Amino acid sequence: MTKTLLPLAAALCLAAPLSAQSQADAPGGHVDLAVAASEALENDTLAWDFVEGLTTEVGPRQAGTEAERRGREWAMDWLRAHGFANVASEPFAMDTWVPGDVWKARITAPFAQELIVQPLGNSAATAEGGIEGEVVFFPSVDDLRAAPAGSLAGKIAYVSHQMRPAMDGSHYGFAGPARWVGAGIAASKGAVATVIKAVGTDHHRNPHTGGTSFPEGVDPIPAAAMSVPDAENLERMFERAEGRPITLRLELNPRRIGTTMSGNVVGEIVGRKPDLPPVLLACHIDSWWNAPGAFDDGAGCGIITAAALNVARTGTPLRTIRVLMAGAEETGLWGSKAYSEAHIDEPIAVGLESDFGADRIWRFESNFRRTNPGLHTKLAKAVARFGVADSAVVATGGADLNIVRDQEGALIDLQQDGTRYFDLHHTPDDTLDKIDPAQLRQNVAVWTQVVGILANEPRAIRDAGTVPSAPAIMDR
Repeated sequence: MTKTLLPLAAALCLAAPLSAQSQADAPGGHVDLAVAASEALENDTLAWDFVEGLTTEVGPRQAGTEAERRGREWAMDWLRAHGFANVASEPFAMDTWVPGDVWKARITAPFAQELIVQPLGNSAATAEGGIEGEVVFFPSVDDLRAAPAGSLAGKIAYVSHQMRPAMDGSHYGFAGPARWVGAGIAASKGAVATVIKAVGTDHHRNPHTGGTSFPEGVDPIPAAAMSVPDAENLERMFERAEGRPITLRLELNPRRIGTTMSGNVVGEIVGRKPDLPPVLLACHIDSWWNAPGAFDDGAGCGIITAAALNVARTGTPLRTIRVLMAGAEETGLWGSKAYSEAHIDEPIAVGLESDFGADRIWRFESNFRRTNPGLHTKLAKAVARFGVADSAVVATGGADLNIVRDQEGALIDLQQDGTRYFDLHHTPDDTLDKIDPAQLRQNVAVWTQVVGILANEPRAIRDAGTVPSAPAIMDR
């Protein structure tokens, strides 16, 4: 096993040894940064307190709804109670979709039975009582793209994929288009509805929801995700049908409720030189309606706030540390876009986001490895003791860091182990009990170390150079 794949237990052992000098508190009664990070690894409770409280007292936080508003208020209360300054909600308007409460799918012939589905974000509703049509099976979204124009008139498209677990989550980019664009492609070819194999890696009868989209000029159609085991059952039906048509009745009642308000939550650990560009730590506060969003992304908000507070224990940092809990990420990065529009003229020193669950960080990436190799190397060496490997991969930043990409600024990605992330993603299984406290603490330790160095860096984080182009940012 290489160092890159060190298990958490080994990382704990690596992190333990500290010299007597480093174990002592720094002058002025403040804790040394290395000590603060190591203590976070052993006993940090801040991140857990945040995600436990948010998921218990608020629960699911669908974007643009009253539940998301309660989530913002809860988060602001928590930040104020823990000493953050300049805590505020920055509101923005958004076009809001809600899922309704009727999600039914039934094979009517030749193997009659119920199947489990949930609507996809931006889905249209069926008529009351549902619609029924012949199902056309597409093994992949590319097969759907190849279907002749008009060939799906009056029919229901079923789109599959072959997603598998991956430590870096890379199969999401491979399988995700079935959800992101499948319904729009099917609608453009005349389909009356679309059902996809849920984009996930578990075998529970819990469909993974998420947003879908329709091209300009194409009217939305009903679109649903089918649980992975039910989708595999449907595919077996096609094998056994021997050419007989398979018909499905689908009933969904989502709706658009017009323009509502969402908002971004911000708070700061104010630095000694607040005129210097701040270090921006991002997460998102909303979740889909079907889960309290412990992994996605309550844990991320807990991690970044805990890290900021741990750095504050080491003394007032040189730069301000600003946390951004973006609203309405899941339904289209509304908060990320709104924050960039509102603050584009306010330079950010460097941006980091936690939005890939709560399992251990295993790789460090930046977009300044070549333009500021000294700082990149310093950061990479500082987190090696936590089992985190250096990487030449160029960081592109999380979904809620639009402002940093728009400013062509410095970015860091602290890559988490995503092997089981897509077992839980956008499902009712995304609950607090799935978080491993030891791995959550490892995240906080790594973030504490990295943020502490960045917040006390007097020079520009990213020296002049060509900014690598970022890939399309997908919600996680």
